[in-house]
Amino acid sequence: MHVPSSGFCALLACSALVATAAEPTALVPAASKAPAQLVVEDASTPIAKKDRGRFMQRHQSFVERAKAGSIDLLFLGDSITEGWEKAPNVWAGYYGKYKSAGFGINGDMTQHVLWRITNGELDGISPKVLVLMIGTNNSAANTAEQIVAADRKILEIIRAKLPSTKVILLALLPRGPRKNPRGTVEDHVKRMEVIRAVNAELAKLDDGKNVRFLDLGPKFLDADGKIPSALMPDQLHPGPAGYTVWAEAMQPLLNELMR
Repeated sequence: MHVPSSGFCALLACSALVATAAEPTALVPAASKAPAQLVVEDASTPIAKKDRGRFMQRHQSFVERAKAGSIDLLFLGDSITEGWEKAPNVWAGYYGKYKSAGFGINGDMTQHVLWRITNGELDGISPKVLVLMIGTNNSAANTAEQIVAADRKILEIIRAKLPSTKVILLALLPRGPRKNPRGTVEDHVKRMEVIRAVNAELAKLDDGKNVRFLDLGPKFLDADGKIPSALMPDQLHPGPAGYTVWAEAMQPLLNELMR
C-alpha cells in the first residue's frame, strides 16, 4: 500500500525532519572551581535535554498530538524511532491502517524519555500497542544495569498511565564502527558488550501478556556478524530497507497484540 509522504507526516504530527547521527553529551562538567570532573547523568532520573530547542519543540508537538487523541499504535524512542520519517512509504504500508504516531527524538537517552512521558506525552491517549526502543545512546556512559533499571522505570510509568496498552519492548539494535560528533571512531565493541548485556536483561521483562520482548538484532546482521550498509548506512540508523526489515519482523507480534 502506498500513501503519500504528506500523509505519513500527518500521522506523526511533526515535521519531516531527517534524523542525524548526532548523539547527546552524556558527560557534563561538575560545577566547581576545582579542575572539572565528569559526572555521568543518572539514566533513571527524568531530565529535559538542553539543546538549541529542538527537543522541546518536538516534545511539545507530541503533547499536542496526544491531546488530539485517537492513537492506536505508538512508537516511542530516540533517533532510530524518529528515523521512520525517512521511510514514509514503509510506514504507510505497514501502519497506515492503524491510527499511528511516532514519538522519537534524535539523541534521546532513557532519562530524556522519562522526562517526556512524565510531562504530557502519554496523557489523554490509550493506544492498543506501544513500541518501545530506548537506551543505545546510554551505552557509552551508563552500565547495562543502569540502562535496564531505567527501561524498567519507563515500563512502570507506561503501565501506570496506560494500563490497557500492550508494550512491544524491542531489544537495542546492533551498532557498528562509526564516527561520533567529535569526529573520532567510537568504541563500538565496548558499546556492543553493554548492548548485549542490556538485551539479555530486557528479555526477562517479557511477561507473556502486557510486555512482549522482541529482538530484531539478528535481522540486521549478515553471516559474518557485520551490519550491511544497505540496512544501516551509518552503522546505527536503519535506512528504508532496514525499516522494511523491522516492519516485516515485527508484524506477526503486532497483529497478535492489535487484535
